[in-house]
Formats: sequence, C-alpha cells, structure tokens
Amino acid sequence: MEYGYNHVQGLTGERDNNLIGLFKFAATCNFEIRWDTDTLLHQAIGGSTKTGFGDNSLGFQYRFVHQKKFVPTMAISYSLTFPSASVRKGLGTGKYDHQIRFLASKDILGVHFDFNTAYFFLGRPSSGGTDQNAEMNLAFSHPIYKKLQFTGEFYGDTHFNTGAPAFADGLWALTYTVTPRLVIDSGIDHALTSTAPFHRTYFVGVTYSIADIYRAMHRR
Repeated sequence: MEYGYNHVQGLTGERDNNLIGLFKFAATCNFEIRWDTDTLLHQAIGGSTKTGFGDNSLGFQYRFVHQKKFVPTMAISYSLTFPSASVRKGLGTGKYDHQIRFLASKDILGVHFDFNTAYFFLGRPSSGGTDQNAEMNLAFSHPIYKKLQFTGEFYGDTHFNTGAPAFADGLWALTYTVTPRLVIDSGIDHALTSTAPFHRTYFVGVTYSIADIYRAMHRR
C-alpha cells in the first residue's frame, strides 16, 4: 500500500490538496495487479472550492527481464481509469482513459536508475475520441546515511493532439526506511518550463507492506 498527500500550487493561483493511494498485489514473482485511487480531491480556484472523490484506475505490471550484469530489469504495464469522479463538480471528465508504459531499472556504481516511458489515451470530455500524448521519466536514487535515501527525477510530456503544450518537471525527495515493511517519503515537484500545468507540488507519503498472503495461506 502506498498512500500520500500532496499540495499543488497552480500557475494561475489555484490550490489543490489531494489524498491519493496505490494498492499493489504480487500475484506471481513477475506479475503485479495495481489499483490507483484518488481518494479525496480538494480544488480551490478563485473564490470557489470543489471537494469529492477522484477517479480510480485498475491495471497490471509484468516484469519480463530480470537485471543482469549488462542488462536492466524491464517491464510493461497497462491501466484503465474509470470515471468515478464527479463531472458536475468538475473533478473528472466522465471518460475512460488508457495508459501503456514501458519500464527499465538498473543499479550502476551504487546508484539506482529508473527509466520509463508511457503513452496515454485520454477520453475527450466534450466529444468522442481520445486525446493522446507520451511521457518520459528518468529517476535516480542513492543512500545518504543508513536508512535515509535521496531521490531525484526528471520527466516531461509531449504536447496533446488538442494543442496543449509540452512541458518538463523535476522532482526531489527524501525517503526513510523505518522498518523493512514501512517507508516514508517527502519532497517537492517543481515545474522546469512555463508550460507545465502546475508550478509547484509538495508531497508526503507512506509505503507499507500489509501482509504476505501466500505465506499466511501456507501456514494454514
């Protein structure tokens, strides 16, 4: 389980405060089922506010190559977003979205690198069809002291086929491993280009391994 809170500062003065989660279940060693949920959204634009549940996504991730000396770990993932957010409140589009992603990770000289690229098919709220764009991410992490770790990430999106501009962002975070099952993190996501949809995002989160279901079943 991964759960987090973020505070978003928009380019035109809007403020968002969101509670978001991710539940992952390893069905096999290489196949993972994933459920993303925007549990609570609170948006403040001008003098008006909107509060409610967000969308939910269900998907999977499959690792088809394990890391070797000169080969990174590689995986693919897919997710389908269900329009559970209120369209009347303006918290969602009421359309289904699709995401296809390729992921690769490798440990090099004590630094862990993650690269992934995704393609999105987003349902148009006012008409049929989809808007499409791609995203690329490069993240790196390294231990600082004992259980404390530093993470940095650069990512960017191409323009939407509706004409929305491309943008780039950077992220910096600290991660602390309380126990092997409990990890907390906090950081900042900052726009690198003036075309980014948000100016700055502050976040704090927790990752917790709930249970080893297979081991519990085996004990029975």
